[in-house]
Amino acid sequence: MMKRLLLIIIASCGMITVHAQCGIENTAFKSGEFLSYDLYFNWKFVWVKVGTASMSTVQSTRNGKPAFRSSLITRGNSRLDDYFIMRDTLLCYTDMDLAPIYFRKGAREGKRYYVDELWYTYPGNNCHLKMHRIEDDGTHNWKEAEYKSCIYDMMSIFLRARNFDASKLKVGENIPMPISDAHRLSNSWLKYTGKTTIKMRNNKSKFRCLVFSFIEREDGKNHELIRFFVTDDKNHLPVRLDLFLSFGSAKCYLTGMKGLRNEMTSKVE
Repeated sequence: MMKRLLLIIIASCGMITVHAQCGIENTAFKSGEFLSYDLYFNWKFVWVKVGTASMSTVQSTRNGKPAFRSSLITRGNSRLDDYFIMRDTLLCYTDMDLAPIYFRKGAREGKRYYVDELWYTYPGNNCHLKMHRIEDDGTHNWKEAEYKSCIYDMMSIFLRARNFDASKLKVGENIPMPISDAHRLSNSWLKYTGKTTIKMRNNKSKFRCLVFSFIEREDGKNHELIRFFVTDDKNHLPVRLDLFLSFGSAKCYLTGMKGLRNEMTSKVE
């Protein structure tokens, strides 16, 4: 679950066809952006660094057409390995309007390794998913589903959410975020909870941030899985994420960034 939350967070904010509806104008990032994070876990009331994550986005091609290619790599360190092994690599392609085209996740989580793949097409104003999972025992599971509304994955929803116009949001407002993997579609949404200023962990940098909660409904109950802090500027970078896990609490901090499209006007000197 921790990886899913991180991804979702590090995950952090024209209607002729559904394909067009599933896209959004990109004003938040450009080709060549690179972000890095440190992950901390609350171990016996002490925050211990247990891993890292890095994400890159470049312009590429898919099926002979221009596309964005984004990859995310998460790695636990030796301290986390003693408790829970984490080795995840994610990849997604979107068109230039950020409508999803393809997604892949290869994950080693604990003793389990699996691969998820999604292929997106948009027939008859619908969103069609072809899903493939390779289980830990090598079993291949295939299925397909079609929806009247847009569906996203952990990566493409991150790119889309960074382009939301936060100035139009009201405190307490919910934003639907239907996310699928090769197993199931989650009933999930973002809740906007306002603005604050935060200080980063290992330096004196401060950022003005928008605050969101990621909530998922499961077994008839709403669960806040993560609270995250996104820069209040055109980049909308998640600079801190608070994770609420079944086995404890974790935090992610942005540690490096380059190739940004916009000036970081949210930084407080």
